[in-house]
Amino acid sequence: MEWLQKEFALDARRRGFHLVTREILGHLPELREFEVGLLHLFIQHTSASLTINENADPDVRGDLERYFNQYVPEDAPYFVHTLEGSDDMPAHIKSTILGNSLSIPIGRGALRLGVWQGIYLCEHRNDGGSRRLIATITGKKYSA
Repeated sequence: MEWLQKEFALDARRRGFHLVTREILGHLPELREFEVGLLHLFIQHTSASLTINENADPDVRGDLERYFNQYVPEDAPYFVHTLEGSDDMPAHIKSTILGNSLSIPIGRGALRLGVWQGIYLCEHRNDGGSRRLIATITGKKYSA
């Protein structure tokens, strides 16, 4: 059993749901060395999240953004944590709902995502900046 852990940053993005599968794979060329295993991704932020969803139709990403903005509105009168702007507390709530980590199976040197699945960075702040991730891979490498 082999272990690998890397930290890297994703490019800064505007608020919304962003397909980042290729960017993440670009930081993890070692993934190709694993015959079988598991990739665990953890985002080190409380106002952004990770999820897996539709990788083909960008309307899904827009619909998710619109839904969450209606479901968790800015400027709700009951929010107390408002010092960092009207998008801050809603960002924390959205991050809690969607989560801060993913576990994805690895097989034959690739992620075993479904045909229509991709990894999303869910940016919940208007100006969130780059986002730090920790990737941990565990598994069996190909024999030499």
